[in-house]
Amino acid sequence: MTAVQKGKLIVFSAPSGSGKTTLVRYLMSVNKKLSFSISAASRKMRPNEIDGEDYYFISVDEFKTKIKNNEFVEWEEVYPDHFYGTLFSEVERLRNKGHHVVFDVDVVGGLNIKKIYKDEALAIFVKPPSLEELKNRLIQRATDDQDKINIRLDKAEKELAYEHKFDIVIVNDDLEFAKKETINRVNQFIRSTS
Repeated sequence: MTAVQKGKLIVFSAPSGSGKTTLVRYLMSVNKKLSFSISAASRKMRPNEIDGEDYYFISVDEFKTKIKNNEFVEWEEVYPDHFYGTLFSEVERLRNKGHHVVFDVDVVGGLNIKKIYKDEALAIFVKPPSLEELKNRLIQRATDDQDKINIRLDKAEKELAYEHKFDIVIVNDDLEFAKKETINRVNQFIRSTS
């Protein structure tokens, strides 16, 4: 009996509104050999989200307990009392089945995963064509009020300074091109040997 080879990790990070979730959903729809790592979040569930599919929605207190117990590969308090993180148990559950694991995480989280898993992880930074276009996307998304949008734009400006630390940068100014580039880069990484 042969041992199952552990899966690789594909990490997507970007400023909010850059289109990373759209690219991740597309990738998952065309490559059925990938498994999505569901992050934990302490924020309230949005109307279109499902607990256990979009995120594991847990309370701030539960999140803090898991931090103390070192249960996260990465976590961040993105905004006051809005924690996001990736549970070690979720990553290992999928990898031990031989699945390649896809992450949709913030910039700091993506870099933390890369730091821990090194060459077993491909870190992809999805970049908006400009901050002005990012602002337009956040307004069109209509999930946040103007204050939240301003906070997201301030954060995005800081996050863009980290793009050089990622393995690959995909500029999402043409969605169809970005989709093709994503598929090509991920398939190339999966075929390569670590």
